[in-house]
Amino acid sequence: MKSVLIVDDSLAVARQLEKIVSSCEDFKVVAQGRNGAEAIKLCQQHKPEIVCMDMNMPVMDGLTALRNLMQLTPELKVVMVTSLGGVGDKYTEALRLGAKDVISKPFEKDTVLKMLRRL
Repeated sequence: MKSVLIVDDSLAVARQLEKIVSSCEDFKVVAQGRNGAEAIKLCQQHKPEIVCMDMNMPVMDGLTALRNLMQLTPELKVVMVTSLGGVGDKYTEALRLGAKDVISKPFEKDTVLKMLRRL
């Protein structure tokens, strides 16, 4: 069973993602964060194998957090979440910084699980 950290400033989105991830016995949600700074703290605390993280958040955005997480834990598998439909520069930037994939809101349960299983 793979451990998953969910980071999103929207409680509704975080809950929806947690519900999808928890519905599959392959994954276990170990914690939830509200911004990039919390993501870094929670990763150090819980040592998840996978992080699902929003790109746009207050305090510290997802790309800044991703940059930091990749320096701290290069083997970490990070999936960025965006409501921007994965458009352009940020999508490319996320992959360049080490994200394994980018998923767009609204989520399709099967798409999310299929993508997580590939990691």
